[in-house]
Amino acid sequence: MESNYIYHITTAAAWEKAQLEGAYIADSLAIEGFIHCSTKEQVPGVLDRYYKGQSNLVKLSIDKSKVSSPLIFELAGSINEVFPHIHGPIDLVSVISVESI
Repeated sequence: MESNYIYHITTAAAWEKAQLEGAYIADSLAIEGFIHCSTKEQVPGVLDRYYKGQSNLVKLSIDKSKVSSPLIFELAGSINEVFPHIHGPIDLVSVISVESI
């Protein structure tokens, strides 16, 4: 069964900034054209590959139905897995919970 939720890992500071600005925008949006997200099953691997040893991280739980920017599941060739990518800012209303990691 497909989940209604996707997840994004970021820093607590970046999330605080998003709340002040009214939307979350990751650096990857300007660089790659999208914000990297994961399915629930992909989160542990993402944490292991990209965030090992980092602190002050949060996991955003995002309701896919509330995302207004294009949400596209795309192949990440480097690991041959399909990941959800949000091609635009993440609306704060789509973030249903924020969990410290």
